[in-house]
Amino acid sequence: YGKVVSAIKAYKTEKEVLYAEPDYVAYVATVITPNDPYYKDQWGLPKIQAPEAWGVTIGSDAIRIAILDTGIDQDHEDLAAKIVVNRNFTTSRTVDDLYGHGTPVAGIATAITDNSKGIAGTSWLSTLMNGKVLGDTGSGQYSWIASGIIWAADTGAKVINMSLGGGSASTTLENAVNYAWGKGVILVAAAGNSNTSSPLYPAYYTNCIAVAATDLNDSKASFSSFGGWVDIAAPGVSILSTLPNHRNRIKIRDYGSLSGTSMATPFVAGVAGLVWAKNGSMTNAKVRDRIEAGADEVGTIWSVYNIKRLNAYNAVK
Repeated sequence: YGKVVSAIKAYKTEKEVLYAEPDYVAYVATVITPNDPYYKDQWGLPKIQAPEAWGVTIGSDAIRIAILDTGIDQDHEDLAAKIVVNRNFTTSRTVDDLYGHGTPVAGIATAITDNSKGIAGTSWLSTLMNGKVLGDTGSGQYSWIASGIIWAADTGAKVINMSLGGGSASTTLENAVNYAWGKGVILVAAAGNSNTSSPLYPAYYTNCIAVAATDLNDSKASFSSFGGWVDIAAPGVSILSTLPNHRNRIKIRDYGSLSGTSMATPFVAGVAGLVWAKNGSMTNAKVRDRIEAGADEVGTIWSVYNIKRLNAYNAVK
């Protein structure tokens, strides 16, 4: 590269030379369409230009995404092979998802893709760590969540997804977030569904990426929280994903659509997995910067709320 720069400078000193520049290299703009039968109904993936991002990278099984939630269905056809470790921090008798929230979150982030079954995940190849920090009624103690964060950071997670939150600040929770960030982890958390600017924790903490939800038109979802503390938005209305293949509180089995900032958050976690697969030596601060800087200034989520919407391709290209 140094020789190219020197040559350009030399050429520019010649009167006969109008201009001089490197002979840059262009690449094909590949768009990958997976063969999962429900992919056609997953509007959020093309909205964030995931197919273009997959032309750059489909992820890596070396990138672990920890889902701290109500558990993950242990034998779902689109998830089971992805789960590398389970840990239960609750009083539930099982690491399985009896509520029905953690399973769709896991699917959005990294369902098994291009397998002619079910849905596509945002990051095709990332693996899953199942940290059950919310019980079978959908709630959990802050201490459970904090313990889950520390466990994930100590057990090899590169990304922690928290589609959960509470309205009270907590030193215990903030310290756990800061610990994981210090270990080089990306933490992504739901901004909440109160349609206010009131903080939700842990999303409000500096070392978490706080995620709002958008609809098909890049408008803020009617329920989504907002505010200057929110870092990015992602699709969160009628998001098709995996559901437990057994009885659960949500009362939808196998596959179905849900809405909420909980559904927006794992899109960001999946894109973090893609960025790290493409650039394994990046720090978590740089990965976060790529995700946030590459987001799109579109729709009312930007013009009214000053929040940019996730763009996977910009993050990885």
